[in-house]
Amino acid sequence: MVAFSSWRRHSLGVSPASTSIPARFDAAQAVVVSSPGELADMKPGFVRSLSSQFNVDALAARLCPVLLSDQTVAVFALAEHVGSDQADELAHLIVKSGQVLASPSRYVLAAPLLLAIARKQITAQTLASQPLVHLAQSKTALADAFHDLVEWGVRNGASDLHVNVCLREPESEVKYTISGRYVSPERFRRMPTGLLVDMLSVAWMDIGGGNGAVFDPTIEQQGSLIRQVEGRDIMLRWASLSSERGPSVCLRLLKREGCAQLPTLEQLGYLPDQIAQIKRVMVSEGGAIVFAGTVGSGKSTTLASLIAALPSHRKVITIEDPVEYLIPDAIQNTVARNLDKTAHQDYAAKLRALKRSAMSDVLLGEIRDQETARAFMDLAGSGVNVYTTVHAPCATQVPERLASDFIGVSRDFLAAPGMLKLLVCQALLPTLCPHCSLPAQALAAGVVDHEASHRTAAQWRCWLCLIEELYGLPTMSFRIRNSQGCPACIKPHVPELNGYTGRTVVAELIEPALWPEFLQGIRRGAYAALERAPVLNPHSKNDSISMRTSMECAVAKASHGLIDPRDIELRFRAFETERLLRDLHPGPRPSRPQLRAVP
Repeated sequence: MVAFSSWRRHSLGVSPASTSIPARFDAAQAVVVSSPGELADMKPGFVRSLSSQFNVDALAARLCPVLLSDQTVAVFALAEHVGSDQADELAHLIVKSGQVLASPSRYVLAAPLLLAIARKQITAQTLASQPLVHLAQSKTALADAFHDLVEWGVRNGASDLHVNVCLREPESEVKYTISGRYVSPERFRRMPTGLLVDMLSVAWMDIGGGNGAVFDPTIEQQGSLIRQVEGRDIMLRWASLSSERGPSVCLRLLKREGCAQLPTLEQLGYLPDQIAQIKRVMVSEGGAIVFAGTVGSGKSTTLASLIAALPSHRKVITIEDPVEYLIPDAIQNTVARNLDKTAHQDYAAKLRALKRSAMSDVLLGEIRDQETARAFMDLAGSGVNVYTTVHAPCATQVPERLASDFIGVSRDFLAAPGMLKLLVCQALLPTLCPHCSLPAQALAAGVVDHEASHRTAAQWRCWLCLIEELYGLPTMSFRIRNSQGCPACIKPHVPELNGYTGRTVVAELIEPALWPEFLQGIRRGAYAALERAPVLNPHSKNDSISMRTSMECAVAKASHGLIDPRDIELRFRAFETERLLRDLHPGPRPSRPQLRAVP
């Protein structure tokens, strides 16, 4: 590539501005602009970005059309994109619009400088008033680019932002988790690797409770930071994984909302009988309520809603990593638990102080290792109410997870009467758009399902019949997602989410005190078979203590047209697998209590 200073010495001899472009641009002819000072010395001079005029703001990380002082238009680009097809198309667009293409027509800039220009942080006026743009302004451009990623995720309802860096490749990917799906918006595909690494390095400077002074792609790092989007504080919970390809950074997007914005249990999707059971159990003091589920299943949201509803005469203290929701009247504490020795000492000191604080209720965050297991036993054994979470696939497996070698809660402790007050396992499933969802019978009529194209119309008919056989529910009321969407649900940036309008909780609850056999199984470590055993307490004639599994809860909602039954299979298991499991455990299954209403 031609150095800028060399080109500048011969600038008087260049050919006039061009009104046509060659079929293919030779990247070796691009001019390198290596600093803001060289940008200020350009002849003809740089004036401003034209990204908005040409509607190419989405290309800001790679390409930017700019106006020069002689009224011609040039293309500023990263080195790896200056000769790309996109750059060629942009040059064609400039000529087609009637503008005059500059000569030389393309320039190579570093990512921070290009971003600052594309975002209009640098113009001819700023160069005149501040001829030397310092590094801080480059950092500002990178920080703004990172903020764009966060802002897009918040506005589109993402729960997580994923930055997957491929250090050996010129481009890497940015993805989001939206409605439980891992999607890649078009505008953030093929992001320059160097740009993403610089962006993450700048973002890490604002991390609180992080391990390491700088972002290190070769190690695991975690921490949190706050960004403001549309006047709301958004907490980003940072977790980076060092992989063979490069660092993979997952940022959980958490709205720092107070009690007024927290959804109720009904709004989350809990069924009326489940809400009644939770409220009944919470009346008494002592014992633990444990919420289980996979990552991103909404456990923390549900817990915050429960605790926010506690009466004001109960003193609530939380130990979280980090504090996610702002709960009025609760005394909330962030205790960062990194891998260093100091973090463990801080956690132990916080717990010692906690036990002398005369509280009635404690939110313990997540039980994930022996340290948090000891804290759980100490607090729950002291007679206070404990609310916590754990990763487990279903409610019956919560004690097994807690008693595992990795966590190590005593089985005798878990089996003690009243210690485990309630076990809840929840999942989140996408809800169908009520305006455009299709009858499930359309699958049997031959409607193409692009996500399961291997099934024929006849196979779909058998599939619907199997659901009726398993659950005794007519599938005429079931509905499926309309992949085309409608004005109420269409998502042009992520079309794979067309037809969805949010998510709903599907949950299962176990009240161990009502299951003597369950407590005995915990003590013996032999309760796994209870998953397929009859779920009514044999010592009671009251159907209200029956347990509906999360999958059965999802099917019940699908029967009301709220959930696509295909999404139930994706989250839990195939209905054919459910049939095979029932065949392995023959015998009468008790009837489930009928749903009085589905939110």
